[in-house]
Amino acid sequence: MFFALDGFLFAGWVVRIPAIKQQTGASASTLGLALLGVSAGAVITMMLTGRLCRRYGSHPVTVVCGVLLPLSIALPAQTHSALSLGLVLLVFGAAYGGANVAMNSAAVDLVAALRRPVMPSFHAAFSLGGMIGAGLGGLVAGGLSPSAHLLCLTGIGLLVTAYWGPVLLRYPSRKPAPTAADGQEASHRLTGRARRVVLLFGVIALCTAYGEGALADWGALHLEQDLHAHPGVAAAGYSLFALAMTAGRLTGTALLERLGQTRTLVAGGGTAAAGMLVGSLAPTAWLALLGFAITGLGLANIFPVAVGRAGELAGPGGVAAASTLGYGGMLLGPPSIGFLADWFSLPVALTTVALLALAAAALGYGARNAATRE
Repeated sequence: MFFALDGFLFAGWVVRIPAIKQQTGASASTLGLALLGVSAGAVITMMLTGRLCRRYGSHPVTVVCGVLLPLSIALPAQTHSALSLGLVLLVFGAAYGGANVAMNSAAVDLVAALRRPVMPSFHAAFSLGGMIGAGLGGLVAGGLSPSAHLLCLTGIGLLVTAYWGPVLLRYPSRKPAPTAADGQEASHRLTGRARRVVLLFGVIALCTAYGEGALADWGALHLEQDLHAHPGVAAAGYSLFALAMTAGRLTGTALLERLGQTRTLVAGGGTAAAGMLVGSLAPTAWLALLGFAITGLGLANIFPVAVGRAGELAGPGGVAAASTLGYGGMLLGPPSIGFLADWFSLPVALTTVALLALAAAALGYGARNAATRE
C-alpha cells in the first residue's frame, strides 16, 4: 500500500507539470532546473534515511514519510516562479526519497525472508499506483485546477497513511544490532570488489531511473506540445507507461525465475531502447503512446533487479548506495533533457533515454561476470 501510495502521489504531480509550467512561466531549461529539486531533495536525504532505518527500523520511517509526502505534494501548485517551484520541489523530493529508501529497505528484508525474487512485485504496486494517479489526473486535468487537485491528493495520502500506518507498525521491522555478524557484513560491504559490483548495479539503476524520470517529467509535455494531444490524452501517456510497467513487474518474479537476472536486464534494456525511439520520434500521439508502453515493459524490472542484487552483495549499505545512484538518474535527467530540448528539440532530447537503456543492457551483461567473480 505504501509503494502504491508513493506512485499515486508522484503521478498526480507529474500530470500537472504542463499546467504548472504555464502557471510559473518557465521555459524548458528553467523548468528542467526546477524539476531538479525533486531529485536533489531525494538524493540528499537517502543516505540519512538509511541511517534512520538502521536505528529505528524501516517500518516507522516509512509511516513518517507517508505523512510528509502527501503534505509536501500540495506545495508546487502554490508557486508562481521557477525559483519558488524549485525550492518547494526540494521539500517534496526529500519526502519522496525518504519514502523510497524506507520502503525498499523493508522490501529487501521480506525478499530475504521469502527466499524468492519478489522485489518486482513491490515495484509493481508503485507502478499500479502511478497508473491510477495518472489516470485520475487525466480525467480532472481539464476541469480542476492544479491547486485543488494536489490538495485532494494530500487528503487521500493522509487518509491512506492513517489507516495503513498502524497496521504496518504492528509488525516489527528489522533493526540491525552491533553483533559479530553485522561486523562481518560491514567488512564485506567495505571490500573493494563489493564496492565495484555495487557501483555497477547502481549505474544500471541510474540508467533506468533516468528513463522513468524523463517520461514522468517530460512525457506529457512532449505529447501536448510537440504532437498537439489533448491534455487528457497527454496525461494518459504516463498512465499507459505506468500500466506497462505494472504488467512487467507483476510478471517479474516469474521472468526472473525463468530467465535469470542477466537475461532479464539485457532484454529489458533492449526493449526499452526500441520503445523510446518510437515514443520520442513518432509523428502521431497514438504511435508515441505505443512507444511509451513498450518502454515501460522494458524498464519494468531493471531497477528492482539492480537494487535487489546490490542488497544481496552488500546488505543494507548496498541497497542505500545503489538506490542513491539510481535516483541520481532522476537528478541528471530533468536538466539534461531541458537543456537539450532548448538546444535541439524535446523529441531529440528524449532519445537519450534509449541510449541509456542500451547502456543498462550492456552493463547488465557485464554484471553477470562481475557478480560471478564476487
